[in-house]
Amino acid sequence: MISVQPISSKHDWNLFFEFPNTLYRDNPCYVPTLLLDERWNFNPRKNPAFEYCETIAFLAKQDGKVVGRVAALINHKLNKAKEQAYMRFTRYDVIDDIEVSRLLFAAVFAWGREKGMDTIIGPIGFSDLDKQGLLVDGFDQMGMFITLYNHPYYHDHLTQLGFAKDIDWVEYKVFVPKKPDPRIERICKIAQKRHGYRLLSFSKKKEVIPYAHQMFHMYNESFAKLYGFCPLSDGQIDMAIKQFFSLVSLDYIFVVVDALQSVIGFGIMVPSLSKPLRASRGRIFPLGFLHILKALKTHEVLDMYLIAVKPEYFGRGVNAIIMHEGIKRAIANGVLYAETGPELENNDNVQTQWKSFHTEQHKRRRCYIRPLTEESVQ
Repeated sequence: MISVQPISSKHDWNLFFEFPNTLYRDNPCYVPTLLLDERWNFNPRKNPAFEYCETIAFLAKQDGKVVGRVAALINHKLNKAKEQAYMRFTRYDVIDDIEVSRLLFAAVFAWGREKGMDTIIGPIGFSDLDKQGLLVDGFDQMGMFITLYNHPYYHDHLTQLGFAKDIDWVEYKVFVPKKPDPRIERICKIAQKRHGYRLLSFSKKKEVIPYAHQMFHMYNESFAKLYGFCPLSDGQIDMAIKQFFSLVSLDYIFVVVDALQSVIGFGIMVPSLSKPLRASRGRIFPLGFLHILKALKTHEVLDMYLIAVKPEYFGRGVNAIIMHEGIKRAIANGVLYAETGPELENNDNVQTQWKSFHTEQHKRRRCYIRPLTEESVQ
């Protein structure tokens, strides 16, 4: 018999966080989430998103064994701004049994209706920095630290439960050229000379911090019109700075300022943490940190975390400055390619950045939508 219950104990939270590692134990493409980050994300005392979000999480068990999990959340700030009654689902993992998915989502739908919601979307999390989008193509590709991995049958389960596509994200491998692109270098030099833009250099991480709040406030401006985006609060920005800058390498932090020293663009890349996180099963201690340190020093793959430009500076060479320097450092460090994070399929501003490179669009992921009608989960 399958039972589904909301999580209320520390023991069940541990089961919730550990279940994907068990489910994907033998899958070479699965990359665990950093457990420390996950515990922060679902801790109301740690995650400032709880100032305007409420959540519930469920475990499905069969004969005492975990066979599925899902969390649901309501972003009241975004709902108010958009005059909508949407809820989200996230952290959906399940064995290949439609009955488990049916019971999990029956619990989610009931909670959402009780809260007055009329529509559910997902998988999508607390913010745009959270993992989002169900993998629908690229199951044979190694996952990333910042993305989800799932079995192909998840799509079948959601479709049977009445979910439909709302929007897709695509991901690319961007291969590092043997030498810098002359066209990008030319645009970079013109932008710096004509407008007085400057790429900052840092010798210590603490030197980045004074600019970090400007960076993420600018990120709020740059991403404001994208799907599902909710501006980060000051508390969330503080949290993002702690999480991002604990793992980044100074080689791959690019901050562009104008003549008045205001941040107008930035890029953050990180040596791929996929293999070290697999080796440590998402744990920092006792040896996980050593795996991460090794990856930060010696690497052939980069993960592109963020690139953002202040909206009024689009098309004025800021991207070229970031990309030119990124190419030079990647070449110097022997990097073979960089992987983009999920990019909305209709985001032409991002897609056109890669037209000068050899690329491979190797993954696609999807956000689903379903009305919360009173009909049963078929």
